[in-house]
Amino acid sequence: MSAPAVTVIYFWKIKSRNIAFALVRMALDRGALRRVKGVTFAKMLGTGKGETFTPRDADANQWGALIVIDSANLQALDNSRLIKRWRAHSLSEVRYLLDPISSHGLWAKVNPFAYSSEKSDGEIVAITRARIKWFQNFRFWRAVPPVTASLHSSAGLITTIGIGEAPIGLQGTFSHWKTGADLRNFAYKGAAHQVAIAATERHQWYAEELFARFAVRDIRG
Repeated sequence: MSAPAVTVIYFWKIKSRNIAFALVRMALDRGALRRVKGVTFAKMLGTGKGETFTPRDADANQWGALIVIDSANLQALDNSRLIKRWRAHSLSEVRYLLDPISSHGLWAKVNPFAYSSEKSDGEIVAITRARIKWFQNFRFWRAVPPVTASLHSSAGLITTIGIGEAPIGLQGTFSHWKTGADLRNFAYKGAAHQVAIAATERHQWYAEELFARFAVRDIRG
């Protein structure tokens, strides 16, 4: 029987002089990550403020990687040349180890988090990701500001980061919450979020979408 899977997310704050390095490695490391032993899903991520989900949100000094890997190979990943290279060019690194509680939808035509985990009453991470239909981008951007303002002012929010595989069209959020109840209050009771959900159903602006919740196993950095 294979070892249980774990979702690993790295965020790196890089030195300004290393932005060119980051752009090159974003392209080269996409395939390299998937070839690491035990990896079943991997994405290199750009990050942003997550306020408008337009290119002006982009943070050229912060980059990330999301990996689903069997836990037996976690240490090898952490000590791999690829991760060490990013670490060497960074001012800081934060690593999240996460276990999925629930996951709905698809990312690149699969649900990478469709493996079982016990629920947790502790801290929660939520990941949303969407492939936006090109002709819906402007409508989507107009709908974003009220939701992000509500998110940033929500009780229990620890941190939130915009994430994406490309500056336009492949957008998502990473948010870290004190409790699952805090996340649910934002998702299901926030007026701005409810308006956005209704608009999503009405306009069908996503070609693909995913929403996943995770229990936080460990945070380093």
